[in-house]
Amino acid sequence: MTILKVGIIGVGGIAQNRHIPTFLKLADKVSICALYDTDFEKARQVAAELDIPQVAQTHEELFEFADAVVICTPNKFHSELAIEALNAGCHVLCEKPMALSAEEGKEMIAASVRAGKILSIAYHYRFMKEAIAAKKVINEGEIGTPLVIRVQALRRRKVPGWGVFINKELQGGGSLMDYGCHLLDLALWLIGNPKPAEISGTTYDVLSRIPGQVNQWGSFDHQTFGVDDHVSGYIRFQNGASLLLETSWSSNIKEDVIENVSISGDKGGLEVFPFSLNYAKHGMLFNSNAEWLPGEDDPSLPQAENFVLSCLGMAEQVVKAEEALQVTQIIEAIYESSSKGCSVRI
Repeated sequence: MTILKVGIIGVGGIAQNRHIPTFLKLADKVSICALYDTDFEKARQVAAELDIPQVAQTHEELFEFADAVVICTPNKFHSELAIEALNAGCHVLCEKPMALSAEEGKEMIAASVRAGKILSIAYHYRFMKEAIAAKKVINEGEIGTPLVIRVQALRRRKVPGWGVFINKELQGGGSLMDYGCHLLDLALWLIGNPKPAEISGTTYDVLSRIPGQVNQWGSFDHQTFGVDDHVSGYIRFQNGASLLLETSWSSNIKEDVIENVSISGDKGGLEVFPFSLNYAKHGMLFNSNAEWLPGEDDPSLPQAENFVLSCLGMAEQVVKAEEALQVTQIIEAIYESSSKGCSVRI
C-alpha cells in the first residue's frame, strides 16, 4: 500500500493533542514527514519528542517533503496556507473553521479544483458514532422529511484562556467560530445541506467583558476580549425547514455543557447526543434508545483515516469543501445580521 507523506503546519495544542498522535497511529498508511511552525524551536522540540524526521525552515520547504498537509494555525492563515499548499501539489486537511470569510473559502475550493487535490476541513463531529447513527437513520427515511432542527453548543464558563482564541484579528470570532461551527456543520450534514434562504443572528460579549468572572479554562484579560462568547441564530432554508442555533463559551445556564442536535421530521424525530429516536405509532408515543452503536469512541481516528484514504483515491471524502463553505457562509451571515440588526438573505 502507498504510504502518504503528511506534513503538519503549526504545532500548537490541536496538532500535539489530536492530529500528530492520530496520524502516528496510522503508520501502515501514513508517514509524518515534517513539521513547520513560526516558532522553529518549538517545532524542533515536538519533532524530537515524537521522532519526526524533518523540521522545515519555511512552510514552502515543508511542501517539498509532503504529499499532504494538515493546517493547524490561527484561522486568519487557513486560506493563504491552504491555497499555497494546493498550488504546490499537496492535499490539504485544514482545521476548522474553513476560513474567515466565504470569499476566502471559495478561493480555497478553486485552488483545490485547479490542482486536482483533496481539500477537507476538520469537522470531526461527523465521525462520532452517534452522528454516523443519526445519518444512517435519516438516510433510511426513519424520521421522514426534517422540518425543525435545534442546535446547542453551550458551555457555562469555558472561555479558552490559552492561545489566541479571544483575538478577533487572528480568529475572526469566538464561540461561534470555535465551537458552534462544529454542531452547525453536523446539523447541516445530517439534513443534507439544504440551501439557506434567510438568516438572523445576535452575538454577545457581555459576560466576558465583566472583570473577575469565573472561568474554568484558564485566565484571560477582560479588557482585551475581542470576540463573541454567546451567539443565537435562526436559519430558514429554501425547502421550508428551519434551524435554531445557540452556542456559548460563557453563559448563565445550569449545566456545565449542553451539546446536542435535535431534529424533528414529519415521521419522527431524533436526538444525536445521546442518540435516541422518537415517533408516534399504534396510537401511542415512543422513545427509542440504542443499546449499542458501532464506531470509534474517538472521532479523530476515522477522520484522519478518511482523509488519508481520500487522498489515495480509496474512499469518498466525508467532509467536502463545498459543505464546509456553507458553514462559513452561514457564520458570516449571522455576524452580519447581528451587526446590522436585521435578517440577511442569502
